[in-house]
Amino acid sequence: MNGELKRKSFILKTVLIVWVLGMCLVNTSLVHATRDEGEVGAAEGYPIGNRSTFHQLKYAVGSYSHACQVYSSRPVPKGGEVFPLKRAEKEPGITYRYDGKTYTLDNYLEHQRITGLLIIKESTALVERYQYGRTEAQRFISLSMAKTFIGMLVGIALAEGKIASLDDTSEKYVPLLSQTPYGAVTVRQLLRMSSGVKFIGNYEGNDDVARLWRLTPSGLGKGGAESMLSFSNLPRELAPGVRFNYSDIETQILGLVLRAAVGTSIAQYMKEKIWEPMGAEADACWLVDNVGQEAAYCCFNATLRDYGRFGMLLSNDGTLGEKKIIPNSFVIEATSHQAHPAYMRPGNATPYMGYGYQTWIFPGNERSFALIGTRGQSIFVHSDLKLIMVQTAVWQKHLDKELGRERIAFWLSLVANFR
Repeated sequence: MNGELKRKSFILKTVLIVWVLGMCLVNTSLVHATRDEGEVGAAEGYPIGNRSTFHQLKYAVGSYSHACQVYSSRPVPKGGEVFPLKRAEKEPGITYRYDGKTYTLDNYLEHQRITGLLIIKESTALVERYQYGRTEAQRFISLSMAKTFIGMLVGIALAEGKIASLDDTSEKYVPLLSQTPYGAVTVRQLLRMSSGVKFIGNYEGNDDVARLWRLTPSGLGKGGAESMLSFSNLPRELAPGVRFNYSDIETQILGLVLRAAVGTSIAQYMKEKIWEPMGAEADACWLVDNVGQEAAYCCFNATLRDYGRFGMLLSNDGTLGEKKIIPNSFVIEATSHQAHPAYMRPGNATPYMGYGYQTWIFPGNERSFALIGTRGQSIFVHSDLKLIMVQTAVWQKHLDKELGRERIAFWLSLVANFR
């Protein structure tokens, strides 16, 4: 009898083990299916694309973390002193509500196709996660997050008197721009993306943004201000300073103005004025065109932690530790919707977010703002809470409204939890 019981018990345990293992395999496959690892080149080791395949989903993980190998670039070296980033002893439990359901941090990582996620409170990293074989050593492309770096460098050049006034026209610094509709546009209007010039950016590969990409990092144009002559026939829809219209070329024009004003490359100016004083832990790099002009609107590359340090710098109004790096008044003006005309404010510039100086601004009385690039790149900052979220990702669509809404829901949950 005892032998029969033992036999049945063994069979039952065996069946249970097989069932559990089977469920584990099912769950693992579900996770992998959610993360779409097959689509992003996991089987091939996340291959790095070339200039033709750079943005294709199969190559995005590899390409977006090795852009300076694919394109010509200029280094932005770190300094000798690294600003310390503390580590939380334990990762906090994080949940968020989206479309009536409660999700976890792991869910968020899966849904957003995240390559790197960093959440900082004060100067402590609460969460630091990587996926798709990425690590803390890799430099992730900013895409349009670069715009805010340019905006802050303009603020520094203004304080140094190298840019005399934000109300100077761009052609004052780059005379060749007088042959384009942007020559008579002021630096301030470029910072606000309110030139009034019609520039189409639907990110579908056949618009003005695609042409700008081909002329700048892809190296198919003459380079520098001469590449901007290709846009001389863009029509003017409105007078400058009347309406916000998100336009990559306006940041590229700012980059040309900045380089002419400071008399050195943007990468060098970035090193001297922000990267080294900020205490970056790794070298960064910036993609350049045929004459070495940086692709100002898109193409800075840095580690997740150094993006986090930049977010900390902005959350402290341009100061990090004891170092005053970006003028306090400029950071506040750049990131406060109250400092800008009504057409720039949340609900007017876009149905939800406003825009300042090359920076997206959240609605509300508390100062919260964002650096946002296509396909999920972002740095969110809540100045009052000293809360920063850095995300790099490989969304399938350049602009995915559903994932964008989920990202905001996740951020707002973080803000509520740390309030």
